[in-house]
This record gives sequence, structure tokens and C-alpha cells, in this order.
Amino acid sequence: MTNAPWPTDERPRERLLAHGPGSLSDAELLAIFLRTGTAGMPVMDLARHLIDSFAGLRGLMTASQRQFCEIRGLGTAKYAQVQAAMEMARRVMDEPLRQGSPLRSPEDTRAYLRSRLGTYPHEVFAALLLDNRHRVIHYRELFRGTIDGAAVYPREVVRQALEDNAAAVIFAHNHPSGVAEPSQADISLTARLKEALALVDIRVLDHMVVGHGEVISLAERGLV
Repeated sequence: MTNAPWPTDERPRERLLAHGPGSLSDAELLAIFLRTGTAGMPVMDLARHLIDSFAGLRGLMTASQRQFCEIRGLGTAKYAQVQAAMEMARRVMDEPLRQGSPLRSPEDTRAYLRSRLGTYPHEVFAALLLDNRHRVIHYRELFRGTIDGAAVYPREVVRQALEDNAAAVIFAHNHPSGVAEPSQADISLTARLKEALALVDIRVLDHMVVGHGEVISLAERGLV
């Protein structure tokens, strides 16, 4: 391992402490995270190389273990660090929900779902199970699929909602392609789930589609 010395004003850690994390580039933030470079490649060069190889931080943070470990100088230990950092960020977003705070607006829901679903490389169908005051009882990732889609079974959704004693539910799934525009299949699925849950007096409040930085609400479009 090697790290070429940097001038003090170019050291990411010192700059972060002096000016805050917002003053650093993606590569500088990544260099702090990596801590060390590889033989013949100082850590800052490695960070820039990774940003280029994965077309940005998002691509790096959502890479599969195989893709990640194929890069020279990386391995399972670094991959585990990345996954742990991602999960800590998700849990920070979860704190208000675990404390029983209600979801008061679509924006509250968008922010939460963006953090949970916006980084998966495969499709995930999830549900926020709510009580009658719209407080989150559970966040459940119910079905996972390939980038082409996930099979969703209304019977299993109803069973889980009843098991959690939910009064209402907000559905969400991600589009790994990054385009959040709902498909006709998304709209049809929402109607089927709404009909199935109505039989047991559970309301479907929304179905949100998560893309790269964008979350579209079917309820806001009058489709729920």
C-alpha cells in the first residue's frame, strides 16, 4: 500500500475538517473512505479511477460484489465497508419512523423511499404498513426480481398486511433503469392490490415509483 504525500490544502480529510464535507468532490470523499491506495496508485488516484470506472458514486455504491471486487485493489473487505455505510445511511433515514412519527405528506414518503429503494440494481417491491394515524408499523420488502421486473402476489400482500394489523398501506417499487415513469403494468397492479385489500378493509393510499433521484406518486396523478 502506498500514499503519496499531498500538500496540506489538498488533503481531503484536512479540507473536510476545515471547510465541511460539502466542500469536497466525490473523489475526495471516496479517498477518505478508502483511506489507502494500492501499489503504484495513491489513494486519490484510486478514488478518481473508481469514480470513472463506475460512472460516479452511485454506480460504485450499487455495484454487485463481483463487479466491485473485479477492480484491482478492491476486495470483499472494502465491499463490506461500502455495504455497511449504505445500510447506516438507510437506518438514519428510518429513525423518525421507528420513533412513531407519522408520514404527513407525499414528500415525507418520497424522501424515505428514495433512501430505501433508490440504490438497488434490481427491482424491489415494498410496502409501508401504516396504522390508522398513518404511523409506520413496518417497512416490508415483499418481492425482489431482476432488472426486468418482480412478480407480485396479491394474496401474499394481503396476508402480510393482516399479519401486521395495518389500516392502510403505501406501495413502492424501484425502476433500476432510473426512469420513474409508471408503466401500464404498474397501474394495473395497483388496481388489483387495491381491490384485494378493500375486501379486508385496508386502504391503499399510494403507489410510488422510485427512479434515480425521482419518485412519482400514482395517487398524485389520480391513478389510485
